Amino acid sequence: MKKKIVSMILCAALAGSMLTGCGEKKEEDNKELVLYTWEGLFPQEVLTDFEDETGIRIISSNFDSNETMFEKVQQSDGKDYDLVIGDDYIIEQIVNNGLAKELDKEKLKNYDNINPLYQSQFYDPENKYTIPHGAGIPLIVYDPEQVDFEIQGYEDLWNPALEDKIATIASYRAVEGMVLLTMGKSMNEQDPAVIKESGEKLKELAPNIRMIQDTNTQNALLNGEASVGILYTSQVIAALAENPDLKVVYPKEGLGFGIMNFFIPKNAPDTEEAYAFLDYILEPEVAAKCFDFVGYYCTNKAADELVNPDLVVPDSVTKGEIIQNVSAEAEEVYNQNWTEFKAACD
Repeated sequence: MKKKIVSMILCAALAGSMLTGCGEKKEEDNKELVLYTWEGLFPQEVLTDFEDETGIRIISSNFDSNETMFEKVQQSDGKDYDLVIGDDYIIEQIVNNGLAKELDKEKLKNYDNINPLYQSQFYDPENKYTIPHGAGIPLIVYDPEQVDFEIQGYEDLWNPALEDKIATIASYRAVEGMVLLTMGKSMNEQDPAVIKESGEKLKELAPNIRMIQDTNTQNALLNGEASVGILYTSQVIAALAENPDLKVVYPKEGLGFGIMNFFIPKNAPDTEEAYAFLDYILEPEVAAKCFDFVGYYCTNKAADELVNPDLVVPDSVTKGEIIQNVSAEAEEVYNQNWTEFKAACD
């Protein structure tokens, strides 16, 4: 009987030990990262490898607009998500509303891999809150077989040799910003008189415009309808994939671009998991997989040699500007300029 009791005690102790062990394992296995991003931003391989390497399970949640993301983060006071990505202008609102946690860069051993070209922007001038993850940059692309001079910047687009040869995207602030850069002004000029002056110069470009089209603008370049294109990032990559002999111009006047950024919400429940993912994404090999997948310009300097070279901005490019909101008065003049420009192109 005594042996039976001892045996029962041992079994109970063993069972307790097993339960405790299971409990600890369960707690370990319960490490989670709630990731709130645009849909289709990461290749599944990257997410799966992170889970396998760290034991952290990713719970993905997606939004369809920056405004939706902002609203959700604000409503939850930053408690529902561990790591969020958004575009530059909405990040400014996130930071100004105190919804982002200041980064502990000591926890990011790969932090120095970031290309400084994409840091110190208006929404985070001291780089306290954000990690850039991809940039969109409208660029000039042209067919050297159809253009008999070298295009080096925006100013060259006014060359009479390009009459009826340019296809451009329909982003009025991007195109008008291009004109302002040729005048030595900011893409976010606020002075109505200066903006009006840029509108007059923009109208002088009208004879060279073949089409204004936002969707698949690169097709006009590829089918020969146009010999020069002002294209979005995705269109640049699509054009080069079909015709690698096309020339891409990083305008000497400077770049206009948009930047996606990670931030950790101020009340994120799993900050250590967020840091683990950020540091993982900043690894050059991982970053290259991400940028090759999504087709955005590489913001990780250490990944430049690994990523599709078409997604790397040359070292010679040292300045860029992000289009921001302007006053209602300035916006009215921009819109009037665009209306008159389109009428002149018809």
